[in-house]
Amino acid sequence: MNSSVHDAVVVGRHTRFTDLLWDRTTVLRDAIDELEFLRRLGDGTLPLDVFRTYIEQDFLYLTGYAKALSLVAAHAPDPVAAGFWANSAATAATVEASLHQNLLSGGKLPASDAQPQHSQACLGYVSYLTAVAATEPYPVAAAAVLPCFWIYADVGRRLAASAREVLSADPSHPYAQWVTTYDAEEFHAAVATARELVDAAADAATEAQREAMIEAFVVASRYELLFWDTALNEQKWPKS
Repeated sequence: MNSSVHDAVVVGRHTRFTDLLWDRTTVLRDAIDELEFLRRLGDGTLPLDVFRTYIEQDFLYLTGYAKALSLVAAHAPDPVAAGFWANSAATAATVEASLHQNLLSGGKLPASDAQPQHSQACLGYVSYLTAVAATEPYPVAAAAVLPCFWIYADVGRRLAASAREVLSADPSHPYAQWVTTYDAEEFHAAVATARELVDAAADAATEAQREAMIEAFVVASRYELLFWDTALNEQKWPKS
């Protein structure tokens, strides 16, 4: 069975296109769930210098992600979709980035005078999202930015439950409180809206575009895995 026929059969088992996207990334999402970084982030045993590295990289990522979301908004087919993606871009660039910056400068994490540089995974991820958002049709761009919403929320719900146990034992834990924000209801509501918009985009897309949407979602999910893993298992850039 060729891939397009297989995908048509799989979609037929679901009521939503995004269910197909979720199914196609099962192996990747299982690998994410098994990451030592996420396990130790949830149970509070992640070294503070590693957590600082993660926050630095996530801050850099949010800047690029906001640009990609703005491009998606610019190509959205209607004002409602445009408003959602634009508001998400603003949230990433201001609210979320501010939380990261406050954590980095709040004295709870080891101090660092070094200027953070994009890791290989971070640079690859934001470059991919920006390129897709700028050059691909709206349905493909929307599918590419969805994993950051959806996988983050899926992982975050489990991390938050673990972090609450850490906080009950140590209310002053340096970052367990931050982890509990992963399970904020407003974030899960945003995920639900993002899924609805991607489903609507798939309904209006051509068969070729739907195939490209699947590929974009898979590639972005690969980057989700790499981004988290390299916070603990650093990949060094070649010296220049």
